[in-house]
Amino acid sequence: MTNQTESGLKVYRRLLSYSVSYWHLFAVAITGMVVVAATEPAFAALFQPLVDGSFVEKDPDVIKTMPLMILGIFILRGVASFISTYYMHWIGRQVIKQLRSRIFDHMLYLPSSYYDHSSSGRMLSRMSFDVEQVANAATTSLTVLIRDSLTILGLLAWMFYLSSVLSLIFLVVGPIIAILIAYVSKRFRRLSSRIQYSIGGVTQIAQEAIDGYKVVKIFGGQKHEKNQFEKINEYNRKQYMKLVKTNAISSPVVQFIGASGLSIIIYLSTLESMLSTFTPGTFISYVMAMVMLMPPIKRLTSINSAIQQGIAAGESIFGFLDEKQEQDTGTKEIDIARGEIEYRDVSFSYANSNRKALNKINLKIDPGQTVAFVGQSGSGKTTLVNLLPRFYSDYEGVIALDGYNAHEITLASLRKQISLVSQEVTLFNDTVANNIAYGLDEPDMEAIISAARVAHALEFIEKMPEGMDTMVGEDGLLLSGGQRQRIAIARAILKNAPVLILDEATSALDTESERFIQSALDELMKNRTTLVIAHRLSTIEKADMIVVMHDGEIVETGCHDELLSRQGYYTNLYNMQFKD
Repeated sequence: MTNQTESGLKVYRRLLSYSVSYWHLFAVAITGMVVVAATEPAFAALFQPLVDGSFVEKDPDVIKTMPLMILGIFILRGVASFISTYYMHWIGRQVIKQLRSRIFDHMLYLPSSYYDHSSSGRMLSRMSFDVEQVANAATTSLTVLIRDSLTILGLLAWMFYLSSVLSLIFLVVGPIIAILIAYVSKRFRRLSSRIQYSIGGVTQIAQEAIDGYKVVKIFGGQKHEKNQFEKINEYNRKQYMKLVKTNAISSPVVQFIGASGLSIIIYLSTLESMLSTFTPGTFISYVMAMVMLMPPIKRLTSINSAIQQGIAAGESIFGFLDEKQEQDTGTKEIDIARGEIEYRDVSFSYANSNRKALNKINLKIDPGQTVAFVGQSGSGKTTLVNLLPRFYSDYEGVIALDGYNAHEITLASLRKQISLVSQEVTLFNDTVANNIAYGLDEPDMEAIISAARVAHALEFIEKMPEGMDTMVGEDGLLLSGGQRQRIAIARAILKNAPVLILDEATSALDTESERFIQSALDELMKNRTTLVIAHRLSTIEKADMIVVMHDGEIVETGCHDELLSRQGYYTNLYNMQFKD
């Protein structure tokens, strides 16, 4: 429990560092809280002269000044409360903005291996649900913690000033409350972690159903998806109700303990021996201070839930932010590469896999060559191509571009030399023009139009309602498959990189679309080193070299006719996959 407490404090200090970065406004808000806290014992203290001076001594000066002083205290309290609340909420929204930006920025630079084993729903949950919990713990709950702690200290100080004997009872009640809060905190943290996990599950299942709605409909998966969602949704509800139950039980128990101390004090203070030491005003002021202690004690016990939720969310967020980003070890900058590529004794295994995806690969590709990679599923051809732009960096051996080790080239410079067109086209919910010019800081409209023309995309773009300014929808859903492919090719043409990775883009298209796209690809491949993950015979026949892969190894290389004449792996593969 001690380790958990230390861990919680460490996380909470890290949360507070985001608030403290706005220290000048934070100081203003804290000052407001101090003033609000000071008005509580000040108000209780006023009852002593109010009762003794007005009702006992009937002092005319006291009678006149007391209403003004009470009014003044509440005006001061109101102004200070507004200042502290406004600025703490302002800081809270800044913390949310800052954390979301950090999470998003970090997400962009995580290695591919992280995405291979992570849930997108959980990542989105961190950015939405977890961040709100963190900001609440770092600002709103902090306001209550500081203001009400100071209020309790002020009221206790006033009570000790009036009667130290009676006030010692609180030294007995205090540790009991502290032990109860420590137990409840541990349970809150555990339940909060489960709730955050279940929120990620809710998001993930919903996202999968949205993204795969066609599969859900055609295969009648609505019942299965409903059952899956109901399970995680019900789990989330149960965990949240456990949190509510713990909170609902803990607050009354703490208040009962406080009320028990209050009852004992009232009983003792009304004994004849004690009454002789009090004036009526002192007694009323003391009782008023005790009564005023209950609301801040109640609020402090209530915010414990929010703070523990924030700490659990903070552990999730900071665990994510502490994930290592892509390691950019390179220092070499390349302007425009010639396109010579070489693999020397390259081996690679995916994380959590004992099997080698690639084993001792040796291959040299000359500038301007078109090389087709063929092989059965799982043979390693996609992995081999993905290592060139360093989507995965923890491989053995050397991959060189123009004679330079890829690890010596900066990631930005290396990837600047490479374009990618794949079967699964990624388009963003933006205009056609912005999708073609994706990644360029200052795109030239004439260059965009020229790239679209070469890619045979201009003819359908010009027929759209808003031409280049037409929105394509999420992942380009408002376009046909062939149109999406041609926009992706236009994007690669506009980038004009010397190396092209082509995950054969025509395998799932109709004949007319394939004719347009094959023509566009022919233009794109001119004077470029092209690595093709081949699915169609037309691409294989045109390739300068065919690399045949099996179980992570290169088993044959050569041109189409040469490989067929050998009657080896390629011939068998050709007869099974390509001949028809």
